[in-house]
Amino acid sequence: MPRHRELKITLKPVQLILCVAFGLWLGAVAIALSLWLAWRAWPQQVEPLAQAVAPAVVAPAPTPPPATQPADAQAEMFERYKDILHKQEAQQAADAAQGNMRNLNNPKCQFWLQQNRTAPTDKSQANVLEFCY
Repeated sequence: MPRHRELKITLKPVQLILCVAFGLWLGAVAIALSLWLAWRAWPQQVEPLAQAVAPAVVAPAPTPPPATQPADAQAEMFERYKDILHKQEAQQAADAAQGNMRNLNNPKCQFWLQQNRTAPTDKSQANVLEFCY
């Protein structure tokens, strides 16, 4: 029959107290060192961000020069209106193409729809209109 060994633990309170105190001291040193390193690295991390954001915040938006001829201003506004109208029509066409069930099985249509979603260009809009109807 095997004999069970007994484990005798002797309690040395002074040694235990010193080990716990040393562990707490090492933890405090580690926290202090981490905070010091973070404090030193913080300006280096924030400075590029501040430089990138500050000009946008500080610099006022450029004001367009006053229109000297009202006809030019109206023509420019009309051109912008036509561009916006064209973009809206293309977006509506793309939305209609997405909703059409027969286009779900058309790989060319799916490809150009994805291209038009990620990087819309005149070519991608034209190809959506061509392949999705």
